[in-house]
Amino acid sequence: MPDKLSIALGVYDRTLPLIAGLTPIEGVESTFVCDPLESIFHRAFDEVAFDVSELSFSNFLHLAAAGTCPYVGIPIFPSRAYRHSIVYVRTDRAIASAKDLAGRRVGVREYSMTAALVARGLLKDDFGLEAASIQWTCGRVDASDTPPVVRVRPRGIELDQLDDEDNLSDALLEGRIDAMFAYRPPPAFTVGSGVGRLFTDHIASEQDYARRTGIFPIMHLIGIRRDLAQGDLPFRIAMAFEASKAFAIKRLGDSQAPFSSLPWSAGEFHHTRALLGADYWSYGIQNNMAELESLVRYSVDQGIIEREMEIENLFCPSLLNWNT
Repeated sequence: MPDKLSIALGVYDRTLPLIAGLTPIEGVESTFVCDPLESIFHRAFDEVAFDVSELSFSNFLHLAAAGTCPYVGIPIFPSRAYRHSIVYVRTDRAIASAKDLAGRRVGVREYSMTAALVARGLLKDDFGLEAASIQWTCGRVDASDTPPVVRVRPRGIELDQLDDEDNLSDALLEGRIDAMFAYRPPPAFTVGSGVGRLFTDHIASEQDYARRTGIFPIMHLIGIRRDLAQGDLPFRIAMAFEASKAFAIKRLGDSQAPFSSLPWSAGEFHHTRALLGADYWSYGIQNNMAELESLVRYSVDQGIIEREMEIENLFCPSLLNWNT
């Protein structure tokens, strides 16, 4: 068992206590890399640059299905998000509902990114929109973005790619594409030039989805190098992440000296728990089976993997029954 680990992950309220040394991994000296997530994913998947890493779930699933993923999952999910907000459309193209995207050209940074996977999944589940009915275009989100790594050539999907000098925001603004999926508002939306969200009140749409489905979509997981996934090391890593999350969650609802810089965060925290449940950001496989099964189903439907996989085959065997 190693006494030192390199760990790459994003800085969130639920990971910061771990990064700051407040909830250390027992018996291990940890070195943290907190680079932009796109860089972390590239270095993890293509260079195996870290012992432990935050990973894009959809790309992890694609590589695991192909038998080429250098990491095995730890059921820690540092990033989760509802994705109704990521669909931007030109307002002059008569796109009033999700079904109106059929036959249109839609941009996305990476077809296989988890945010897009989840958005396409909910559009099919709730509106009957098939991913194969859309002409997809990959490329940089805007002029400041780096060219994406196109890791997946999806089965049965029409997919082309912009030149590296071009970008999707300009293409949307100029009318060369009809819509785009972007996890941050693209410049084409923020300049206010005929681009809007498909779901104009996306928060209401997302909360309605949460009530109906009980699902809080998973975006990322933690992976450990396969050669390190033995003994009790995965368990000790999982417990440190759980302690880090618990440190943050306990303080989010404290109104005496607010943990967050947002003035009404304690009230929003209690509203979120009322909607999603007390342990709304849970770790472990069984607690998240609905979310995990939906990601696998979406990946098959959207041509990212060939066939459904057993959830248990994605994670360290020693953690199959571990839950928070």
